[in-house]
Amino acid sequence: MHIDYEEDFRDIAPFEGEDFEQAVERLRNYPQFTDNFMDLISRHSRLVNKWKSFHSKNILRNELKYVHNYDEFQKNITSDVFLSLIVSSSIDEFTFDGIQELEDKPHIYISNHRDIVLDTALLDLALYESDRTLCEMVIGDNLLVNQFATDLFKVNGAITVKRTANSAAELREETLRLSRYMLYALLEKKKSLWIAQKSGRSKDGVDNTSTAIPKMIYLAAREQKMGFSDFLKEVSIVPVAISYQYDPCDVSKGQSEIRKLKAEGCYNVYKKKKYQDILELVRGLRLYKGNVHIQVGKPLDSSITNANDAAREIDRQIHLNYRLWDTNYYCYDMVNNSTEFEEYYKDMNTKKFNRKYKKFNQEVVDYVYREYANPVSSFLNEKNA
Repeated sequence: MHIDYEEDFRDIAPFEGEDFEQAVERLRNYPQFTDNFMDLISRHSRLVNKWKSFHSKNILRNELKYVHNYDEFQKNITSDVFLSLIVSSSIDEFTFDGIQELEDKPHIYISNHRDIVLDTALLDLALYESDRTLCEMVIGDNLLVNQFATDLFKVNGAITVKRTANSAAELREETLRLSRYMLYALLEKKKSLWIAQKSGRSKDGVDNTSTAIPKMIYLAAREQKMGFSDFLKEVSIVPVAISYQYDPCDVSKGQSEIRKLKAEGCYNVYKKKKYQDILELVRGLRLYKGNVHIQVGKPLDSSITNANDAAREIDRQIHLNYRLWDTNYYCYDMVNNSTEFEEYYKDMNTKKFNRKYKKFNQEVVDYVYREYANPVSSFLNEKNA
């Protein structure tokens, strides 16, 4: 397969070379770059103001002079500055495991999808702290709402999926082009990649892989007449389970899903509100998450012969590796009217947890409780399979 990077991938790939330098210069010249970004990622005004006074706009802009590719931006700006602030301001304990068990080579990480950007950002932080290759991340072009957002994503290694097309044929071609780029990034650029197990976040807590994801990844290899098992010998696909003790978007997820179900029940087309994804992104970054754990699984074995079985194995590992918190066990017992797991939430302030949802209607509360309960159900179903 002949690849002309400029011609084939420039519009969907992360910014590199001159494109990267120009984007960083635009960020440096953006008047409210520091203020807006700090306000975006933390709601703790004292912490933000302390950071702003220490890292003046000029200091941050000067630091941007010394990043020349997205690896450096991810390490020196995103991980060292912004993610460290997010962890300190909204996460009690961030832990990860399984990375050191992997070969030190590029991988495709396929994870469950709970937060718009933190799933991949925190995986990158774990890889960075483990001195492993960072990821390019696959995101939807719906997040590129303006030049500032585009620059921030693209200097952080974002690959953009074009979500709209004029025809089915155009959509197929874009899907194949994405697959070609992913294979090129892995084998030629030697980059790791992150992609969610399905399009859109899991709003109900059921982390099931869309078969379309492994099928899409395989397309470019199939084009080269490579069998699926041989593809898995060539490319390392690694399932990843990310677990948040508290989901900052739990209520908004429930509200949007209920609206969607009601619209579809009336044969209407559900449409997101303008900037809804960006508002959810901000909420996920800023609000309290409690403990967060990332468990990196084992690469898919080449005995797997098709995308359906690949999706099933990704599910199996994510369901078994998901770190179940007291919130999950408590909600499972509430949903199922049981006391089966009360030992696991005996120290939890359940009154405070329930009080958080008191002002919302019962339909939303029930949805939120099921969201927290479903990972327990998935674990039990997998364990008993």
